[in-house]
Amino acid sequence: MALKEDNFVAISTQSLAIDTFVPMLRTLSGLLDKAAQYAETKPFDAAVLISARLAPDMLPLVKQIQIACDHAKNGTARLIGQEPPRFEDNEQTLDALKARIEKTIGYLQGISAEAFTGADVRDIVMALPRGMTLKMKGDQYIRDWALPNFYFHIITAYDILRHNGVEIGKRDYMSHVGPFVHPDSAAA
Repeated sequence: MALKEDNFVAISTQSLAIDTFVPMLRTLSGLLDKAAQYAETKPFDAAVLISARLAPDMLPLVKQIQIACDHAKNGTARLIGQEPPRFEDNEQTLDALKARIEKTIGYLQGISAEAFTGADVRDIVMALPRGMTLKMKGDQYIRDWALPNFYFHIITAYDILRHNGVEIGKRDYMSHVGPFVHPDSAAA
């Protein structure tokens, strides 16, 4: 992070990407752990959750998690000007989804800081459905495309699990903030 003249701290593109994607992917993995525990206590086959969806026209849990992982790895690869790794979309269990999340985290953590040089001003051009094209600079892309889409699919996965009775709450969704929450020493 660099200090700007007006005393605001600029966040690097690397920090914005990696320091957002990795903790939230770990949170997503933790939500899947809670889903597996819930299925064991009820009991029912946890595989039922894989195809669960919020509405008939929405994608199921499995696709929400695959797409969240794809936005993290593909978005980061575009920022650093590389071709993203391809993952097969063949997960059929919660454990397989957790493995995909771990593979995504491994990819993200393996990217050097130097790879992000110029990422904020890099031209991002991406084909979209129906003959459309997205054109943005890297800083716009991470802020206005990659992160919002990533969060959309993370929260939709959360909502699917919650809707299906998995006992999770905001504390589980915000678990990555836990290390920063402490008792107020002044209140003691």
